[in-house]
Amino acid sequence: MSKIAIKNATVVNEGKSFQATVFICHDIIEKIDLLQSCPTEGYAIIDATGKYLLPGIIDNHVHFREPGLIQKADFTTESRAAVAGGVTSIMEMPNTVPQATTLSVLNEKFSMASQKSLCNYSFYLGATNNNLSEILQADPHKICGIKVFMGSSTGNMLVDNHTMLEMIFRESPLLIVTHCEDETSIQNNTQKIISQYGNHPPFSVHPLIRDEEACYRSSSKAVDLAEKYSSRLHIAHLTTARETTLFRNDIPLKEKKITSEACVQHLWFCDEDYEQLKGKIKCNPAIKSKNDREMLRKALNNNTLDLIATDHAPHTLSEKMNPYFQCPSGIPMIQHSLQAMMELVKQGVFSIETLVQKMCHNPAILFHIEKRGFIKEGNYSDLVLVDPNLPETVSQKNILYKCGWSPFEDYTFSSTITHTFVNGNLVWHHGVFDESHLGRPLEFMA
Repeated sequence: MSKIAIKNATVVNEGKSFQATVFICHDIIEKIDLLQSCPTEGYAIIDATGKYLLPGIIDNHVHFREPGLIQKADFTTESRAAVAGGVTSIMEMPNTVPQATTLSVLNEKFSMASQKSLCNYSFYLGATNNNLSEILQADPHKICGIKVFMGSSTGNMLVDNHTMLEMIFRESPLLIVTHCEDETSIQNNTQKIISQYGNHPPFSVHPLIRDEEACYRSSSKAVDLAEKYSSRLHIAHLTTARETTLFRNDIPLKEKKITSEACVQHLWFCDEDYEQLKGKIKCNPAIKSKNDREMLRKALNNNTLDLIATDHAPHTLSEKMNPYFQCPSGIPMIQHSLQAMMELVKQGVFSIETLVQKMCHNPAILFHIEKRGFIKEGNYSDLVLVDPNLPETVSQKNILYKCGWSPFEDYTFSSTITHTFVNGNLVWHHGVFDESHLGRPLEFMA
């Protein structure tokens, strides 16, 4: 821990971009000097001329695969990839082995992360058809939410008992986060595809199997339950234009009880990309049409949708090379999420202020995270410096995921993440890690 002054950066915070010197004292943002006139004696100086200084990215939707699936990923490798990509805090999903559907397994994951993770962390407790007692004991100051799979995905954690769903929505002490795809629709569509193509269809059938109707039917059911019981509901990874009609943009995020997110892959790719990338972009819910992508972008810009996450979900390359029905769903994304979004900023799809709102501020607001997500005096010093004019080409030489591949391979991003601070520690600097300080568990205001 040290005292650092970041000078000459363009700070992006709370809808504004401005020049300032930001002083870090140990793990806290000590001062934001707009006049850049405060003395810097005793501080290590970082000259950030030409760079953006952003709050650390908070990714509320990741799969780091530990325990039990460490051939794909683990806390060490994926947290390294996270901080290299400017992500300083993550919230990790429960479909591991064993599944994190009990508080004892969840506590084991906290213990593992405390020994390995470079970024800050929390974990979702997974819902099942029979673990309401565990849900009711969950600590809202420590656990980020309850994950409910209302459609089957990797890990087979489908909650399909309607009575149990009603009890979760009525009684959960935590934010309910849902994966919404209608199982009956998926099974019916699968049989249609098999009858047409046999057992080896092209990957372009994925958005036909997990189609708009499957998504909307499940998402609307979740919204109905949340409205019935006045629950706090967050629907993960929206993929369709139709689903955006379920959400409001006429009230501030702090007043919303029903919220949602879009993921980077659904904002970047479309169904035309299956021909080239095949299983590398197979994920659940499926990447869909150009129109769906455009409407997701529009819904983020007009505040109908609230967050941008990654659903970072690594599988080995050999698994992803399998035929369609044997290929698992999931994409490694966290290392390149900020670079991809910066590219969309350069293209004029989003402003950089919107990027920061959706990837930094809003996760902190929605999940009630203590002292993170904003560049504010007294907050923890989770910060990222981005050089918007330093290109970087994605290659196997610089991919940090344990799985060793990315759907962005050979793409040259216009920007590079040069520095990442976690709790005031410079954990990533021009390709070099400092692993002497690890991340901390996130704290939530209940």
